[in-house]
Amino acid sequence: MSQTPVITIVVQARMSSSRLPGKVMLPILEEPLLYRMIERLRMVKRISHIVIATSDHTQDDVIERFCKKYQIDCYRGSLNDLLDRHWQVGHLTEADVVLKIPSDCPLIDPRIVDKVLDMYLTNPEQYDYISNLHPATYPDGNDVEIMSFKALTKAWEEAVRPLELEHTTPYFWENPEKFKFGNVLWETGLDYSMSHRFTIDYHEDYQFIKRIFEELYPLKPEFSLEDILTLLTQKPEIMALNAQWAGVNWYRNHLDELKTIDASMTVQVEAQRVGSSPEGLNPND
Repeated sequence: MSQTPVITIVVQARMSSSRLPGKVMLPILEEPLLYRMIERLRMVKRISHIVIATSDHTQDDVIERFCKKYQIDCYRGSLNDLLDRHWQVGHLTEADVVLKIPSDCPLIDPRIVDKVLDMYLTNPEQYDYISNLHPATYPDGNDVEIMSFKALTKAWEEAVRPLELEHTTPYFWENPEKFKFGNVLWETGLDYSMSHRFTIDYHEDYQFIKRIFEELYPLKPEFSLEDILTLLTQKPEIMALNAQWAGVNWYRNHLDELKTIDASMTVQVEAQRVGSSPEGLNPND
């Protein structure tokens, strides 16, 4: 990559979350949760574009209006084919590199994004796809997946299974012979991926995230992962707010379809934890 690469972050977002509808517009310190997340992503050092990729369904008109209000680029496409959403944004922005960041990660630390991006950019010929998820070690909600647009195009052209289209990157994981992989481990040597939950799918997650922002943002808007962990040590009652969902992720409903994911990477949800009709977890937006 001889010249300065065009780097695009794609934030997938929608209003129709089945577990917590409209979660991206829930208020955090008088601004929508999605705004607080974009605010953090704007701290990433080497980004050419940030684009919110939502669906073309009418319920997501509110997201387009949000983007216009806050002067954020917006793309609207398929509700269920997120692989296409990411490819279309990469194509429209003439990206060399595409970062996939789901909108359920409002506490994502831009320093972690920088770390994964730096590893990719240091030797771009060495990687088609790099993440901090295979294996995951950072607290859930610091998900960074980076791919070259060339590799993304290959996945876009070849992926056919609903799982691959809906979740964007499983085609990469499931075809390691076709791509050059990299993974960034947490330099502490710790693995908090199953014990610490910074993502949002449930009301308890919202209460946790809201409290983190209320405690840390007023004094330090750019608060880090380490700042959050220090706060949780000082005030364990905050961590308890959504502890029941720690380790629960969308993998659990697809273990029979994913050969690169096993049961140790997720927690099954007992029926009593979600009522009489437990739902699958889908990170789509």
